[in-house]
Amino acid sequence: MISALVSPVARQLGVVAAGHPVSARVGADVLRAGGNAVDAALASMLASFVCEPLLTGLGAGGYMLVVAPGQAPTLLDFFIEAPGRGSDVSRSGSLLPVRVSFGDAVQTFNIGAASVGTFGMPAGVCEAARRFGRVPLGQLVAPAAALARDGVELNPQQAYVVEILEATINSTAEAAALFAPGGRLLRAGDRLRQPELADALERLGAEGARPFYEGDIGAAIVDWLSDRGGLVSAADLQAYEIVDREPLSVPYREREVLTNPPPAAGGILIALALALLDESRSAPSLTQIVDVMERTQTERTPEFLVGLGDPEFAHAFMRRGAGPLGSTTHIAALDGEGWACSVTSSAGSASGVIVPGTGIHLNNMLGEQDLNPLGFERHPPGRRLPSMMAPTIVLGHGIPELAVGSAGSNRIRSAILQTIIRCIDEGMLAQQAIDAPRVHFEDGVVYTEPGIDTTALENAGRTLRRFRERNLFFGGAQAAARDPDGSFSGGGDPRRGGAAIVVA
Repeated sequence: MISALVSPVARQLGVVAAGHPVSARVGADVLRAGGNAVDAALASMLASFVCEPLLTGLGAGGYMLVVAPGQAPTLLDFFIEAPGRGSDVSRSGSLLPVRVSFGDAVQTFNIGAASVGTFGMPAGVCEAARRFGRVPLGQLVAPAAALARDGVELNPQQAYVVEILEATINSTAEAAALFAPGGRLLRAGDRLRQPELADALERLGAEGARPFYEGDIGAAIVDWLSDRGGLVSAADLQAYEIVDREPLSVPYREREVLTNPPPAAGGILIALALALLDESRSAPSLTQIVDVMERTQTERTPEFLVGLGDPEFAHAFMRRGAGPLGSTTHIAALDGEGWACSVTSSAGSASGVIVPGTGIHLNNMLGEQDLNPLGFERHPPGRRLPSMMAPTIVLGHGIPELAVGSAGSNRIRSAILQTIIRCIDEGMLAQQAIDAPRVHFEDGVVYTEPGIDTTALENAGRTLRRFRERNLFFGGAQAAARDPDGSFSGGGDPRRGGAAIVVA
């Protein structure tokens, strides 16, 4: 079985797609050196902490979906938990609202110490490497640590992220010192060095996750937050655990689509959308896609959000739904042995809180409206937040054909849905599917990128908001694909500066 999966085209080793060319290169180097798709994805993700420092990092969380030859698919949940074990909630600080402009749309986020949830990234990296990797963790960490110490030049996309998050950067002296030294925001071409992050990465490679949860690094984080109104306690860090989950599975076009199950929210809404579209055997029209986006949004009721915590909820929801039918980053990898890895990680839109001596920029997930739709400070301590993140893998006859995921807050599910449709229904290669203009439906408005023919939407009476150019508002999808001839291809999202590398 394994030999049959080896690409007949130049015996390619695999493909890695990531949100930054340097991150993709690091993952490709690991594949070239004999690592599998999980090793490559981990190395790329570690590099992304340096290359996309306002989107992810050691103070973040995420989900990793793994398909391994001869094993049941597995989803590792290392996402953010609501903190507060043993904390005096009455002493919690206030969330600090900041407005982020995407040019043609504005969104409000909340930052500061009170926005920080219990992070899962160090634990997730170590567990994935232990369970699925073949390259020692210290070797996976080394390229990222070297990049952090030597510095990485900001590309135009990351410079744009710095620009739109200016209010967050200037909210603390530590963030300003890193991203706006001397009072000037870093620009494209400027080199960002993070020596303290390099030290932390090397500690992770040498000592594992323990220092971040039970050791000096975790203690420094708790002390810094508690002095500033944060709720993350030593008890929260010590209680944090990786959760194994069975991926949600939905048929689509005689394939099996695996995605992120509850308590995350994004995967089950994508699954519902695919189930609705699969009722028609032809490629969906633009109006059908928007109709399905609207239908899935209407399902996100308070009852839906409460139900995400019920282990039986997904099956009941799909049975009923299939009747009448923060800034984040994603990495996707496939290899010639049949491994597939799809991993999404996020620090939200970043909290602005960088703990001195650790190099760790903490998440702001408690201040993200999309993760707290019923109101802030409503999740009990230890509850996983209901993320839209949805790492996804499409299987054809049991073999991984497509690994895909996206950044983009509430736009994650629309970016993934459209990428799958374009690859499977329209026969596009991964990069073509990623490049194609997107739509997104939210709160009665259809947002459109240039290149979308809006005539049918106008005739249907839809309210439109047209973007004047392609924008990261519509997500940052990355995809790794095994094409019909057995060769690999990939797509990196130009909206986020992504890149894909095929390794021969």
